[in-house]
Amino acid sequence: MEETATFVAKFVGPMLFVVGLGLVLNPSVYREIGKEVLRSPALTYTSGLLSLAAGLAIVVNHNVWTYKGWLLILTMTGWLLILRGLLRILIPQQTSDAVTKLVERWPWIIPAAGVLLGFFGGVEIWHGYYALGD
Repeated sequence: MEETATFVAKFVGPMLFVVGLGLVLNPSVYREIGKEVLRSPALTYTSGLLSLAAGLAIVVNHNVWTYKGWLLILTMTGWLLILRGLLRILIPQQTSDAVTKLVERWPWIIPAAGVLLGFFGGVEIWHGYYALGD
């Protein structure tokens, strides 16, 4: 289990960290990217398929509900990606409307999400690449 978790952390950690950093450094750019995706049914559907595939890849390889925070972050990342994918595929318009309202009401949510993703990515990077035998 630990070997698989380390492998998944090495893959997921850098992705979370880089996306988080991008959200913090360029929130207005990501706001515009989000608007474009949400305006396009094809992009919404494609991003749903990609999220679903990524989430399933994580959960199939690592579906461990445990007290160790870094292992739980991996599992939750997979399940959240599955949920995001399902919502974008099954109810794309309602999902787009809800996300649009959320970002309009709380514009700070984009950099806040970036901080959270960056932190979780950093934890996974640490455990995937540097922490041995924990």
